[in-house]
Amino acid sequence: MSARPTPEPVLFEAVCTAHQSLGDRGMRAVAVFVVVASAAVATLFSALGAWPVVGFTGLEVLLVLGLLSRHRRDGRRAIEVLALVGDQLVVRRTDARGRREEVALDAYWTRVSLEDRPGTASRLLLTERRRCVEVGTLLGDAERHELAAMLAEALRRYREPVFDNPQLRG
Repeated sequence: MSARPTPEPVLFEAVCTAHQSLGDRGMRAVAVFVVVASAAVATLFSALGAWPVVGFTGLEVLLVLGLLSRHRRDGRRAIEVLALVGDQLVVRRTDARGRREEVALDAYWTRVSLEDRPGTASRLLLTERRRCVEVGTLLGDAERHELAAMLAEALRRYREPVFDNPQLRG
């Protein structure tokens, strides 16, 4: 019987998801608004004798609500996980279409840099020797700054561990 190796402890983990500003109640409110507005337009044009417009307004409602629900579903699927496990910083991504990507960086050599770009969102970059990986693309600017600080601190603690030796205590 062979002994299983013990898994490496997770020293840091951050899960980044896209911001969902429209919850289920909000989605229902938007759907009701779109249906009511479309019904009002359809009623108006039907009263004016342009009854073919009624079919087009119905198609517009289906199209708008279908695209909105698809966008919400795809936004929920997109996720990025950064984990400092053992001696590696692993970046696992799943995009809105469900495609997965995993990048492993040597934690000792990885550096965190935040590029502030005037007029647009900043970029959070993880650089390991000659490799550069952008992370936090699903986050807002303030959240990206917070993630950069937490990630830099976790990597610093990994590179500069504090050992507690009872013999050296005073």
